[in-house]
Amino acid sequence: MFTGIVEELGHVESVEPRGEGARIRIQARTVMEDAREGDSIAVNGVCLTALDVCAGSFAADCSGETLRRSTLGSLGPGSPVNLERAATPATRLGGHIVQGHTDARGNFISATDHGGSWTVRIAYPPEMRHYLVFKGSVAVEGISLTVAGLTNDYFEIAVIPKTWQVTNLSALRPGDPVNLEADIIAKYVERMLERITAVNFDSAITS
Repeated sequence: MFTGIVEELGHVESVEPRGEGARIRIQARTVMEDAREGDSIAVNGVCLTALDVCAGSFAADCSGETLRRSTLGSLGPGSPVNLERAATPATRLGGHIVQGHTDARGNFISATDHGGSWTVRIAYPPEMRHYLVFKGSVAVEGISLTVAGLTNDYFEIAVIPKTWQVTNLSALRPGDPVNLEADIIAKYVERMLERITAVNFDSAITS
């Protein structure tokens, strides 16, 4: 589990294709301070297992499914990536609960500079629509963000200078794909409502 508070902006060192998947090596410093083989590290919001850990980098194997569903398949040497270590029982939950399981890919539309802060606009696919609410939480590239504006096609987020500086949002260009993860609470509510609806429907038929 993660909180969506990015710890470090790392960079891709290499991408080695392996069948339908790939092994990605990432240069990092902060997340390597206590990293061990097998630890979970979120890369642009995707939970990966750290392998071949050394002082300044780690590798991670990505399956074909991960490359297709997320933006990791478009990474290349030099690509900036948002990094976060898995939460511990003592972690402050500064963001929201982020699992590192990408639900869909959106697209970066624009970033409007307001003199030190930014309004970022992200297009999202139809399957994400019912998970997004005004002032609700959403993870974009693994960053815990609050929906500040919402339409049927895109949402807006207000970005403070700190977030702009320590994440890859500033490197995005119009049309670039981004990883989106819905709030897990919204998914559980959806599932429970489906169950309640099904029970009520069955009761109506048998009564």
